[in-house]
Amino acid sequence: MDTVRPFTDRSAIASYAEDTPRKVPGYADLHRMSMLLLAEAAAPTAEILVYGAGGGLELKAFADAQPEWRFVGVDPSVPMLDLARRELGQRMARVALIEGFIDNVPSGPFDGATCLLTMHFLDRDERARVLRELRRRMRPGARLVTAHHSTPNIGAARSWMVRSILFGDPNGGDLEAATRSADRMLSHLPLLTPRDEESLLQEAGFCDVGLFYAAFSFRGWTATA
Repeated sequence: MDTVRPFTDRSAIASYAEDTPRKVPGYADLHRMSMLLLAEAAAPTAEILVYGAGGGLELKAFADAQPEWRFVGVDPSVPMLDLARRELGQRMARVALIEGFIDNVPSGPFDGATCLLTMHFLDRDERARVLRELRRRMRPGARLVTAHHSTPNIGAARSWMVRSILFGDPNGGDLEAATRSADRMLSHLPLLTPRDEESLLQEAGFCDVGLFYAAFSFRGWTATA
């Protein structure tokens, strides 16, 4: 699957900062929880990796909450990285943005890492590889935070995706339209169950894997390198 193409559409990019918080339940809270989980295992002067950083919204939230942290943000979409630069403004003094994928991430070691709203675009094998490479770039004891689409069981994925779409509809929700949209999403999102997600984290070398966020079709985990 082409994971970059959806993030090169000009209209989608123009509305990203407004649309994403509306579509993801508790979006600002997800960022704050992620920051707190990272901070439990990171020093006040930590260097944090944000994988899938395009848009810059989590970088902005983390930078505001932790004024001495420094960040490396990696994303394959140039337009989304441009949007991140605009969002971050003067905060860019503490942020290095890199165009690319996991193989373009510096060796670190990083004091923490996040991968938010990204993994659901990757198939199981690529997801496993990304997790292994993230683990390899993190110092022992550092915290990883991930969050993305993952439904309780694959057979119920359509129902959960419809609920998420209706939640994000500012007009109150059209069930038929939401169902069509869910079918389109599920045709190209290789979703895994929470059990599979946790197994991949453990296979990649992470421990202390725990669920910290669940909202309709979204799930989030924390794990220790």
